[in-house]
Amino acid sequence: MEENAKSAKELFSVERVFNAPVELVWEAYTTPQYVARWWGPRGAVVIHCTIDFKVGGRFHYGMKFGGEHEHWNVGEFKEIVPLKKIVAYMWMSNKAGEIVPPPAELGEDFAEDAPDVTLFESLPGGKTKITLVTNHTVESAKKSGMDEGYKQVLDKLEDVLKSVK
Repeated sequence: MEENAKSAKELFSVERVFNAPVELVWEAYTTPQYVARWWGPRGAVVIHCTIDFKVGGRFHYGMKFGGEHEHWNVGEFKEIVPLKKIVAYMWMSNKAGEIVPPPAELGEDFAEDAPDVTLFESLPGGKTKITLVTNHTVESAKKSGMDEGYKQVLDKLEDVLKSVK
């Protein structure tokens, strides 16, 4: 039996330890008012953020870069373990929330069929570690700049956490 080459490729992941308790990190990660402040890389402005945070619930985010360039995502929550884990599928979308194909520049290694998995780990001293395994292969994340973008997103999340402590 031949394995699908796309699913056999390593998925891009990133970890970050925050100086905040897991309850606060979870709230900032799942509440639209906070997500709108940290979603997207530096320079992106969130223009739309809806979250129906439940298994089977959907989210829809829109970002604007500079002048007129917009980027939209839609997704669905598949598993939620409070304060521990979120599993969601996320796709490129249009403003109406309809799934659209990823841009050709992301290449064939773009893993649309893999979920994003976010793990939350409470650490001693009121700290929290997030591990995010994305639905992008390492290769496509590097090619598209998503690897740096996700680091910037976590920097912005850290700023939000500092502001709400």
